[in-house]
Amino acid sequence: MFLKGKLQNFNKIKLKIMNPETDFSIRSFLGGYDKNFTYLITCSRTGMQAIVDAAIDKNEIAHYLRNDPVAILITHGHSDHITFLDNYVKDYPGATILGHPDSKLKGRYPNFKKVDNNQEVVIGEMRFKCIHTPGHYFDSICYQVSPILFTGDTMFVGRTGRIKGKYSSIEDLYDSIYNKILKMPGSIKIYPGHDYGDKPNITLEDNILKSPLLSASSLDEFKKRMDDYEKNRKI
Repeated sequence: MFLKGKLQNFNKIKLKIMNPETDFSIRSFLGGYDKNFTYLITCSRTGMQAIVDAAIDKNEIAHYLRNDPVAILITHGHSDHITFLDNYVKDYPGATILGHPDSKLKGRYPNFKKVDNNQEVVIGEMRFKCIHTPGHYFDSICYQVSPILFTGDTMFVGRTGRIKGKYSSIEDLYDSIYNKILKMPGSIKIYPGHDYGDKPNITLEDNILKSPLLSASSLDEFKKRMDDYEKNRKI
């Protein structure tokens, strides 16, 4: 998938090797319903921009937009992450909304485009990998761009997401955390959907050291640690 005003077949696009530290910038916006983050990512080479989650009023972001955003990447369909999506769509009708194939958003917005697991999307010259990570919610997606992983509510600083909702699954969360995210390089930096930790973002390596939920030896042990966390939960 290639986003430069229209969608094209990603497999037909040949990409340059880019310096991941200098070819894009990230601006974080904190607020929303419950210490939510919305992120604005800007391609340094083309100026094209994408938004991760519509949890923050667009008026707080508008000053930092060079042009209309090309895409809005949705990490999952919980209402606090899409609170302002209608307003974004109204003001930026050309933006493509990216989300899970089973997302409830696909019937509401003509510009919704599903992304499959491990599908790659290019915005400007930024290359995003879309990783399905169900567990906290059935339609959860993490978006990886170079050394950055936008995790939504799948992983926070210091812990994983919770599994108390109707469409949550602890088995799916374990698989998403242990068989997908924890197999990434430790240098990957986690940008979560909420500011629940002692810092806004963290490397995966440091997060493993910080959280017992990320070092369980089995699914059963993970379930026990999750139970212990819920009994003593503060946030």
